[in-house]
Amino acid sequence: MPKISVEIPGELLGDLDDHVGDDGKFVNRSDAVRASVRKTLDLLDDIDDRHGRLDDGEE
Repeated sequence: MPKISVEIPGELLGDLDDHVGDDGKFVNRSDAVRASVRKTLDLLDDIDDRHGRLDDGEE
């Protein structure tokens, strides 16, 4: 799996960390970021679909 580097403001990282770990929804930060990216891409696909901007093979 490729690795990337991102800069995240401290406040946002603190909020993310509230959802990571034994008592959180995600096992680690990477898992949380991957889930967020997937959800964002799904939302963007839905918006593009509503506006007729999706190619047949993109759904």
